[in-house]
Amino acid sequence: MSDWAAKRFWKETAVQPAEDGAGFEVRLDGRMVRTPAKTPLVLPTRAMAEAIAAEWDAQEGKIKPLSMPVTRGANAALDKVAEQHSEVADMIADYGDSDLLCYRAASPVELIERQTQAWDPLLEWAETALNARLLPRTGVIHQPQDDSAIAALRGQVHALDPFELAAFHDLVAMSGSLIIGFAALHEYAPISQLWDLSRVDEDWQIEQWGKDDEAAELSETKRAAFTAAQTFYQLVHTKS
Repeated sequence: MSDWAAKRFWKETAVQPAEDGAGFEVRLDGRMVRTPAKTPLVLPTRAMAEAIAAEWDAQEGKIKPLSMPVTRGANAALDKVAEQHSEVADMIADYGDSDLLCYRAASPVELIERQTQAWDPLLEWAETALNARLLPRTGVIHQPQDDSAIAALRGQVHALDPFELAAFHDLVAMSGSLIIGFAALHEYAPISQLWDLSRVDEDWQIEQWGKDDEAAELSETKRAAFTAAQTFYQLVHTKS
């Protein structure tokens, strides 16, 4: 397979209001940026458009999509999430019925205590902030949660717009927890702390058996995506 990659072809990067006044555009030498599916890249806030413009402006030589997380998030929102919003929302909401925070170890007692201290406050917060009480279970066998709690969570997922839902998808998928995803949206705690809360089991295993370099590299990739997703969500709501 060829290693061809698109190269920088523009000199000037600019942000301007969309022609219809709804949103903002990024332009390269006056030409509108489009998504891979050729959808006009119209962003909900100037802050997001400026972040994307900065990513494009930073490109030198070959364009490196992996160095452009906000651009990739916007592309996903427009090309994927907006086109199948209900399906994506349902897929994410399904995490609630098997949320990471609810599946607890049967032993040893030290891990049980660590999970309890880390995760019980999040479940209590969800009951108040999200109107959904999820109950912990011992072991890994699936036990359904209360239908009313899942319905409450599902409704809040479906209420997210395509840009919000694109960010939320990564927050939930990277952490394995719908509740941690919502905690990131609500800024329940610093994003680094929320990531650590999603890693209780993995960190315990590392303490017992030592660090695996391949697993550590994968974890770092997920952590970066988790952090970038919250930044993307914040850009949706940053008015400037």
